Amino acid sequence: MTIPGTSAAEIGILALYTAIGFAAGWLLDLSILGTLRGVAKKRDWRPWRITLKGLGHMPVWWLTLSGAAVALQQGTWGTLPALYANRTLVVLAGVTVTIAAMRIATGFVRGYAVAESGPLPSTSIFVNLTRIAIVLFGALIILNALNISITPVLTALGVGGLAVALALQDTLGNLFAGLQIVASKQVRPGDYLLLETGQEGSVTDIAWRYTTLRTQANNLVVVPNSKLGQAIITNFQLPAQPLSVIMEFGVAYSSDLVQVQAVALDVAARVMAEMQPDITDWEPLVRFSGFGESDVQAVAVLRVLEYGDQYALRSEFIKNLHARFAEEGIEFPFPQRVVHQA
Repeated sequence: MTIPGTSAAEIGILALYTAIGFAAGWLLDLSILGTLRGVAKKRDWRPWRITLKGLGHMPVWWLTLSGAAVALQQGTWGTLPALYANRTLVVLAGVTVTIAAMRIATGFVRGYAVAESGPLPSTSIFVNLTRIAIVLFGALIILNALNISITPVLTALGVGGLAVALALQDTLGNLFAGLQIVASKQVRPGDYLLLETGQEGSVTDIAWRYTTLRTQANNLVVVPNSKLGQAIITNFQLPAQPLSVIMEFGVAYSSDLVQVQAVALDVAARVMAEMQPDITDWEPLVRFSGFGESDVQAVAVLRVLEYGDQYALRSEFIKNLHARFAEEGIEFPFPQRVVHQA
């Protein structure tokens, strides 16, 4: 069975040239591109690694399509079959090029723009916007290559965009709120946030609709970007990374306060050296803060790098301080009620 307007010989030529293109593509992928992938990985050529990873096996597709295109030029195809075949090749070529361009572009966005040293925070919102832009651009190029006027398409998109904007007000509000949050650089992935509503956790991602927080219990809190943009937030990572941990304690009025301060400082320094060895530019502080009903009140100020580290630090400080005060004969007072009978 043959396609109307074609002969068996032309179908055979098409199959032959397509197979030759496919074989040439695999040979190119296994030999030249495979060698380049190994060299780029070994020498850590980052741009080459991103580009080759984004290309994937697309050169096989492109040489296969090229073989089919050459076959179409060799035969005496009918008008209608040639038209459909050429349009199919154009669509396939446009789709594969768009996919490769999207992979490469998002790879560079992840590798440079949203890297730790890049100008943008590491959030998926920029990756998703890059994908959408590449897909739309590729679609317009394919339509233009098929001799389909894109002016009515753009006009329809403009008119339809108004209806879509009205129907998706909440979604668009979250999108622009997410862009504003990222642009302000007041909330970044990895920051530990406390919201005015009581939810807290580390920022794992800022997507186009919502921001995800991971709590200390390893649960996820999903906050719409519009709500986050209007909320009162405490960011424990800004303006500096080390977080101060304030420990309150009290000693009896009969205690030697100079000795108390020296012992507490020594305990705090030992605990920090053991549990936070990376903090080398900070010395713990111990200050007396007031006179209580049954004790002299004091505070010790320590620091941790991560918000979650403070709990283990607090526990260790309390245990060590209690033991040292017992050794030094420093008493922890406790409230007691004395009832005088008239």
